[in-house]
Parts: sequence; structure tokens; C-alpha cells
Amino acid sequence: MKKYLLLISLLMTISVNAKATMKDEITHLLSYVANTECDYNRNGTIHTGLAAVEHINKKYQYYSDKIESTEDFIKYAATKSKMSGQYYMIECNDLMPIKSRDWLLNELNNYRQSTK
Repeated sequence: MKKYLLLISLLMTISVNAKATMKDEITHLLSYVANTECDYNRNGTIHTGLAAVEHINKKYQYYSDKIESTEDFIKYAATKSKMSGQYYMIECNDLMPIKSRDWLLNELNNYRQSTK
């Protein structure tokens, strides 16, 4: 019985730690978007990082029951328009525009590497 309770306790701790990590990663990505000097192109309209975060947060709340990982957060809240199906694009200086999904996944990878 003690082994069973210990196992449940361990699994609950791992679950709590995984959620904290996901929360930290999402917080980091929202800060990254908010502080970018790049433009966030949503359906052909250019937005600042702060405006993008406001929109992403609304979608995050809407899809919260489907989001089980940081990758899900990116997929559901920060990738493309549900209405038009168009991908959100990041436009930085003279660089080629990049899909927000790819931009955020790259930053997520950088963040994970820096927190090892």
C-alpha cells in the first residue's frame, strides 16, 4: 500500500512540474512576442507585438481545454486565423516573412536549451 501511495505522489509531483514548465514556457513566449520589434501580420493587417499578445491571449483562453503542451498553445493560439485559415506571419526588417508557428517553435527550442 505504501508503495502505491508513493507512486501516486511521485506521479502527481511530475504532473505539477510538467504544468509549471509549460506555464513558464508560455509566459516566456508571450513576453517574447510582446517585446519583439518585428511586425505580426494577421490576415494582412500589421500588429505590434503587444497587440499580438492581446489577440493570442484571447485565443489561449478560448482553446484552453485543448491545450496540453506548449506546442498546443502555439498551434491553437498563435499559428493561424480560425476564420480565414491564413497563417500569421512575422516580418522582421529586411528578412523574409516567417510563419509565426515556426518563429515561436524556434524560440521555444532556444528557451528550452537555455533552461537545461
